[in-house]
Amino acid sequence: MDSYSLGVLTVHRIGFGAMQLPGPGVMGPPRDHDEAIAVLRRAVELGVNHIDTAQFYGPDVSNELIREALHPYPDDLALVSKVGAFRDDKGGWLPGQRPEQLRSAVEDNLRSLGTDRLGAVNLRLPEEVDLPVEHKVPLEDQLAEMVALRDEGKIAGVGISTASRAQVEQAIAQAQIVCVQNAFSLVDQKDADVLELCHDSGIAYVPYFPLGSAFGGMPKVAENPAVQAVAERIGASPAQVGLAWLLGHRDNVLLIPGTSSVAHLDENMKAASINLSDDDIAELEKAV
Repeated sequence: MDSYSLGVLTVHRIGFGAMQLPGPGVMGPPRDHDEAIAVLRRAVELGVNHIDTAQFYGPDVSNELIREALHPYPDDLALVSKVGAFRDDKGGWLPGQRPEQLRSAVEDNLRSLGTDRLGAVNLRLPEEVDLPVEHKVPLEDQLAEMVALRDEGKIAGVGISTASRAQVEQAIAQAQIVCVQNAFSLVDQKDADVLELCHDSGIAYVPYFPLGSAFGGMPKVAENPAVQAVAERIGASPAQVGLAWLLGHRDNVLLIPGTSSVAHLDENMKAASINLSDDDIAELEKAV
C-alpha cells in the first residue's frame, strides 16, 4: 500500500478504525470477542500500521481489545486516539474539553493500551451550538495542553477532529498538528476546503464517515446509483469504489474503515488495489 506521513511516523494509507469493536452504541463488550481479536490481528497481517481508537469506545473496550490482540506492539504500529469527550452511564457523549480532562484522557489511553506514547491524539471538538457555558473552553487552552503532552513525550503528534477551517488554521499555527479527522466522502464533500488546506500543508486528512453518514436518512456512498453502476462494471463492491475514490482523490487521505468482521476487513483492504479510470471518476463525481 501507499504510505503518507503522520507527523514523525509513516503509515500505510489504509488503516483500521476500532469504533465498531465494542457492543451496540459503542458501549460494552463486543458481540463476538474472538472475532474482534481476529479482526485486529488480521489487520496487522494485511499491512495495517495505523489503528484509530479512543478510551471512550466502550469505555476502555476497544483499547483493551487492541492490547490483548497486539501487545507487545510492532515497532511500526501507530496507535492514534482521541480526547475531548467521555461517556455517561447510559452511553451519552459528554464534552471533556478542560485541560485537566484532556490530560486525564491521554493518561487513560496510555494505561488501557499499555504503552508509554501514542502515535497521535486527536482533540475532538464538540458542537458549540448547544454546549453549556461551563463546558466551553477556549481552543487556545485546549491546544496548549495538547502541546504540553507532546512536549512531555506522551504523544508523538497532535491532531484535531470535527473542526472548522478556522479551527484547523489555529491548530496548525499553535500546535503544528499532524492530522485532521473530519467527515468527508464522495457523497459529502462539504469539508473540501479543509482537505485542500491539509493537502497544501502536508497534513494527513483522515475522513470519518468515509462511506457516508452512519445515521439514518443521510446519504450513503453504497446506495448511490452511480457508485453501484461503476462497482458492477469493474467487479467491485460499492464500498470498495467509495474507498478507492477517496484514496485517489488526494494523496494525504488516510482511511480508517472499521468493522467487527474479518470478511468485511478483507473486503475493505482490497480497495487499495482498485484503480478507477478517469471515466469512472468523472461518472462518480458528476453524479454527486
